[in-house]
Amino acid sequence: MPRIPIIRLRPTAENLEPPRLTRYTPTISLEGLQLGVDNLRHDVHLSFKFVDQTRLQIARLIVRHGDMEGLIAAEALEKARGSNAGGAGSSKPTAKVQASELKPLLSELHIAALNRAKAAENLSVDMLARLAVIKFLRIELNAQFAQLLERGRMMLRGYEGVRQQKALEYRERMAAFQVAKKIILRKAGQELFVTLREIEKETLARTRRSLFGDSAEAAYKLFLNPLIFTEDGSDTYLNAQHYVMLGNFDKDPDRFSNVRKVICEFMQLIHPESGATSEEGHDGWLNVPENAQEIVGIGNDDSTRAQKVRMQIWTDLLEREELMEYVIASYEVVSVLSEYSPRINPQQLKHALISRQERERVEKLIEEHGKLTCESFYSAMARVAGCRSAERSKIAGRFLRDFMRYHRDLRRLEALNGALDSINLVGNQKIRDLSAMNGTLYEFVLQQEQKLNEDKILRHVIVKADVRDSSRLTRSLLERGMNPASYFSLNFYDPVNKLLPKYGAEKVFLEGDAIILALLEREGEAGLAVSRACVLAREIIEIVRGYNQLLQRAGLPGLELGIGISFQDSAPMYLMDGEDRIMISDAINESDRLASCNKRVRKSMERLDSPFNVYAFRTLNDAEGAQASDDFIMRYNLNGIRMSESAFQRLQQEISLEICRSQFPQLWGNEGFRLFVGTVPIGNDIFRKIVVRTSRIPQIDPSSFSLQKWTERHYYEVCANPVVYTALEGKAVAAK
Repeated sequence: MPRIPIIRLRPTAENLEPPRLTRYTPTISLEGLQLGVDNLRHDVHLSFKFVDQTRLQIARLIVRHGDMEGLIAAEALEKARGSNAGGAGSSKPTAKVQASELKPLLSELHIAALNRAKAAENLSVDMLARLAVIKFLRIELNAQFAQLLERGRMMLRGYEGVRQQKALEYRERMAAFQVAKKIILRKAGQELFVTLREIEKETLARTRRSLFGDSAEAAYKLFLNPLIFTEDGSDTYLNAQHYVMLGNFDKDPDRFSNVRKVICEFMQLIHPESGATSEEGHDGWLNVPENAQEIVGIGNDDSTRAQKVRMQIWTDLLEREELMEYVIASYEVVSVLSEYSPRINPQQLKHALISRQERERVEKLIEEHGKLTCESFYSAMARVAGCRSAERSKIAGRFLRDFMRYHRDLRRLEALNGALDSINLVGNQKIRDLSAMNGTLYEFVLQQEQKLNEDKILRHVIVKADVRDSSRLTRSLLERGMNPASYFSLNFYDPVNKLLPKYGAEKVFLEGDAIILALLEREGEAGLAVSRACVLAREIIEIVRGYNQLLQRAGLPGLELGIGISFQDSAPMYLMDGEDRIMISDAINESDRLASCNKRVRKSMERLDSPFNVYAFRTLNDAEGAQASDDFIMRYNLNGIRMSESAFQRLQQEISLEICRSQFPQLWGNEGFRLFVGTVPIGNDIFRKIVVRTSRIPQIDPSSFSLQKWTERHYYEVCANPVVYTALEGKAVAAK
């Protein structure tokens, strides 16, 4: 086919503005990590249980995709017969090992790695764990295939000269298993990839964003690459499924290197002043599939004039390089792959759609098979031949985008492979001990494998939940002839006690009308004590609110609470009262002040229409002189949660908090509060949102309750009113 000149449509500064393109280069950073004993790589040891169970699961995947169930069953039967023939002196057959489900196992290990990264305040620790798992899975895919192959060969030797018919049958199946190695490993690898992608989307991404915000999100996209378990990223089936089927051989005009060269020529045509005259200079552009939309509009009806002109240039360029027919065939061949492949090579099928010579060969192969017909093949061939101008332009645009997606994922695979080279999966016990002794070993284990010596307490949080007007409430119940003790127990103490295991909290003691809880943060944990305390406090408020509705229906008085959260960056102290431990902590006294509510302030605030439940006021005329004292602070906390400043600062370290602006009533119209929104991971696939409000403390005239001025001190509230969360969620939905 003669080349079509494109001089008529060549862009110039007068008739075509260059598109605005984005560059992207995939990278992985492991900053702040210690090198291992070889001073070249990072030493990593993975959980023994994880390794053993994952090996079993990968072996099962290969057995299933290799159609080896019958052979493995026959092997087990032969072993059982041999064991029975051994008589009393032979050992009993071992019980079949039951492997854990792979998805929860992977999820648990990755959550543990995220917690360790949070404890170290270094996201590179989690990145290291991700890389180590990928490297382990890659190694085991090949290792388990090799082991199954060897097991089959050993079994065949036992059949030689004894059962010839069975030996012949199993020999054919083993030969087919060996020939289909690439297909089996691809299917098993894709199943592993889907599992990793699911736990990333369902659990890991939300947990990571909760702990670290959106930092390094670009690097984590390297693990969502369909090519991650391929040798070099050139798998024909994966390309057809996820991208576009390019040629494999040097003689193919649609091979990767040639198509990339043509696209770089196209880039230079439409962006002549970019300064990127070499193929390497265009690499960053080719890693952004969204650039295809910017350049040619992907054939949409609402494309701009410039996009339509560039689309025509791109289509003509494909025609000139005799690539267009191959591109069309690459998409049409996908519809017939499931019917004819792997009996017929996918590349041969593609070429047969446009080449008479290859067509005759494929027709002959179809006829030889007997069970296949040419009907689907002829339909695909007709669609290739009948593709005309408008449709060809759309396919050209789609091809540009799909090639860029493939180009990006190839570069991501290269970056990932480079990072995997820096991982040393330590299996040798001596090297493991040496690396651990030198403090260079990174161990990622499951929760039940955590070392017992990691129980050292580093810091703690105190949560005090105080019942408002408990004396009045007690008198009211006694006047009705009711038992106040059972009332408080059923509607307050018992429901709160049920929450404690969920949040890892423990009860310090009861004060009659109050309950004091502690969340202890130990060495090696993620360090989420304040975050979980906030969610625990919210849930206490919600539970009491629910019980109040039931009490109201029964004509009984409801409970009103005030909760205080205090943080101390050290372990609590204890004294012994006989065999009982009594906790001593400044945080207990502080939480008592945070949970309190001034009766005079409460009366003044009765008419306030606000979704917030916590306020603080200074009463001194000389506020600056008493800035460091809480003695002159009037507190309001009615069904609210107030946290200390140190707790808020710690919360900012534990999870990612984003400022959210919304319109709510303000004190004196100019309170100037700020709302911080964060997500707290409570367990696998369990997340709770919290909203923290911070506002300045006003100095007031207590006699008239009027504003004198705003001080520079702040107070902090964990919002408990559902109105706040509903309003912010509605705003987020509207923004989307």
